[in-house]
Amino acid sequence: MKSISQKLVKQLLSCSIFFALFSASAQQASVATGGDATGSNGSSSYSIGQVAYINATGTNGSINQGVQQPFEIFTLGADEFPEIQLMMSVYPNPTASFVILNIQNHLLEKVHFELFDLNGRLIQSQSITTSETQIAMEHLASAVYLLNVMEQNKVLKTFKIIKTQ
Repeated sequence: MKSISQKLVKQLLSCSIFFALFSASAQQASVATGGDATGSNGSSSYSIGQVAYINATGTNGSINQGVQQPFEIFTLGADEFPEIQLMMSVYPNPTASFVILNIQNHLLEKVHFELFDLNGRLIQSQSITTSETQIAMEHLASAVYLLNVMEQNKVLKTFKIIKTQ
């Protein structure tokens, strides 16, 4: 009798361990870092890199918990002619009113810019005659725009411009 009850206990124990291992779950997230913050009004635990968030709203305001708010500015395009030492920059980016396009080490013959919205609509086009060109954006809505710098019909460089209020 002992051997049957021992076998039964072992089987039950094995089954319960099996189900406990495969039924346990936890929150999964790829986080870069995290920690605890403590102040005179309380404490908070945080992680950077969370993929889920909760929006809580109250009478004193709102908070988005677990939201990543990246700030990313990059230049699009490929360098097809490495022998040309063309240098371009756009600043300030993000902007509320205007950006300055700065072009160095390039002849400005037949060079122009085209400003597009993300739907592909042409917003503005203008010839570039000086090394610094101011592009007005105060009349545009807050959004992301693409600024193509072109020579004849070839795109030399594309900038992603963030327009704020």
